[in-house]
Amino acid sequence: MKIKKRETSAIIEALNGGLVPRRGIQHIMVGRTKEAKQVMTELEQVKEGSSIVKFFIGDFGSGKSFIQALTKQYAHTLNFVVTTADFAPGKRLYGNDGQSQALYTELMKNLATPTSPEGGALSVVIDMWITSVQQYVQDEKGYSGIDPANMNFSREVENEITKRISSMDELPGAYDFSRVLSKYYQGFVTGDSDLQRKALRWMRGEYGTKMEANREIGVRDIINDQNYYSYLKVLTSFMREVGYAGLVVNFDEAINLYKINHSQAREKNYETILSMFNDCLQGTFEGLYLTFAGTQEFLQDERKGLYSYGALKRRLITNPYETAEYRDLSQPVITLAPLKHEEIFVLLQTITTIHAKFHNYEEKVSDEDIKVFIQNIYSMPGAEEYTKVGHVARQFISGLNILEQNPEAPVSAVFDQESLENNESKDALMSRFSST
Repeated sequence: MKIKKRETSAIIEALNGGLVPRRGIQHIMVGRTKEAKQVMTELEQVKEGSSIVKFFIGDFGSGKSFIQALTKQYAHTLNFVVTTADFAPGKRLYGNDGQSQALYTELMKNLATPTSPEGGALSVVIDMWITSVQQYVQDEKGYSGIDPANMNFSREVENEITKRISSMDELPGAYDFSRVLSKYYQGFVTGDSDLQRKALRWMRGEYGTKMEANREIGVRDIINDQNYYSYLKVLTSFMREVGYAGLVVNFDEAINLYKINHSQAREKNYETILSMFNDCLQGTFEGLYLTFAGTQEFLQDERKGLYSYGALKRRLITNPYETAEYRDLSQPVITLAPLKHEEIFVLLQTITTIHAKFHNYEEKVSDEDIKVFIQNIYSMPGAEEYTKVGHVARQFISGLNILEQNPEAPVSAVFDQESLENNESKDALMSRFSST
C-alpha cells in the first residue's frame, strides 16, 4: 500500500477517536465503490453546469458522514470549493431567531479549497481572485506591472470587479455582494486590514443589524434568516467566476430537522429543502452540489419526516424497480446499507497495515486473527443490530495499540472474547455517564 505518513496519522488518530478522517479516506473506502463512482459522475455533471441535490440515508453509524467526507475529497480533486455544516437546534434552514443566519455563517467559516482543505478559505479565494483581476487589467490595459498605488490602475481594477460581478445581477443580493467586494478590494490595495475584516464579516453573515453594517461598511442590507439562501446562490456563482468548478455543500445531522417539535417550523424547513431541490433540478443556477445526511426516520416518517411533506415525498420516492441487487444510484436518495462482515474484514486488514506503517513496526495480526476478532465482537447479544463499523474499527485499533506497545503480548490474549466483553462493558458505562 502506497500511503503518505500524514495520511496514516490522520486515519489512525481519527478512527481511534471515533471520527471520520479528513485525509486519506480513499484508503479505507470499503463497500462503497458504486456510491463513490456515482458521486464522482455527478460532480463531473455539476462541473459542466448542472446543479444536483443528493440525500444519503442510513441508520446511525452506516457511513453517512464517511460518504460526505469522501464527496469532499473527490470534489477537491475536481477543483470545487467545499463547505459543511451540522444541523442543530440553533442552526436550521428556516428560522426567525438567527438559526438560518447561524447556519450560513457556519458554512462560510468552513469553506475549504483544494489548497486550504481545513476551512476558513473565504479570504484566500477573494485574494486569489483579486490578484487574477489585477493581472488581467495589467495585460489588457498595457500597464507595466501590478501597481495598487496607481489610482488609475486601482480604479480600472475596481471597475473590472464590478463588471464581472454584474454578470450575476439576475440573482438577488448580487449588487450588495459586489459593493462589499469593492470594499474588500479597497482594503486590499491600501493595506486597511480593518476594512477587509469588516467586509469578510458581512460576507460571512456576522452582522446582526442593518444599522451596524451601514455604519461600519456603508451597505444597508445584511445577510439574515430571510435572504441567506439567495446569498448562497450568489456565492456559488462567484466561485464559478473565480475559476472553481462550483460549490459543494454537505449538510449533516438532518435528524435535527426531524426533531423540531413545532410542526409549522419543521414544515418551513422542509419547504426550504423543496425550494433548493426545485432550483437545482430546474437549472435556476449552475455549479451547486448539495447533500443531506439523515436517518430513515428523517426521510420516511409520514408524520414528521420528509415524506410528511407531499411535494417532497413525490420527488424522493424510491424507484419502484430498485432491489437490493439492482440499485438506481442516480435517484436523489442513496440508501446506505450496513457493511457486510466480509467488507469489515477487508477494512480491518487495511487498518492493520496502516497502523503498522504509522508506528513503524512489522505486522503481527494475521487474517485468521481478524476473523476471530470479528466473530467475537458480533457474537455478543444484540451486536448485529447495535454494533456500528466505527465502533468495530475503534475497538480493533485499541487492540493494535496494545500489541504495538507490548510486543511480547500474544494476539489471542488481546482479542479474546473476555477482553472484548470488558471493553464493551466500559463503553456501555461511559455512554451512560455521557448521556446524562
